[in-house]
Amino acid sequence: MRKAAVLLAPCVLVCLLLSFSQAARQGQDIKCGACRALVDEMDWDISQIDPKRMIQTGSFRINPDGSQSIREIPLARSEGNLLELMESVCERMGDYGERTDSATHRKSYIRIKSRSGEPLDLSEATLDSRVTSSLKFACETIVEQYEDEVIEFFAHENENIKDKLCSKRTDLCDHALTSSHDEL
Repeated sequence: MRKAAVLLAPCVLVCLLLSFSQAARQGQDIKCGACRALVDEMDWDISQIDPKRMIQTGSFRINPDGSQSIREIPLARSEGNLLELMESVCERMGDYGERTDSATHRKSYIRIKSRSGEPLDLSEATLDSRVTSSLKFACETIVEQYEDEVIEFFAHENENIKDKLCSKRTDLCDHALTSSHDEL
């Protein structure tokens, strides 16, 4: 009996380590997917605003020389507009489903509801309310923890925001630089 326990203990330990490793990877996949979905949703929201609409920013105080330090910036990328967009972006995480890569077994998240009404190919998507609630929670956590970074990137960057924000700045997608995530 004692020999069986000695032999069984390492097996149990290995199984526990593997399950913890898989749970950690799944948590990373959710955070990465939420970040990438957040960037896609913010990009789409910004694209829906007329680029010609401007907003005045700066100080309304008069300088000693009689001038004011006011400048006009596009409304779509203004801090106030970005904050407003961030308030509701995580609500749309329910529009995403989970997809498992057959080669790597990594999870990614794809949009399951079309913005234009066109039918989407959902053959590889798994629809699960637990997944969407986890994705929404991860999105809310990202918005709360990285609010300044999200605003900074959307106010000043136009190229590769997903990789710059989700992989390089926040390390939420440390594996993403070597895998393709164009489906979002």
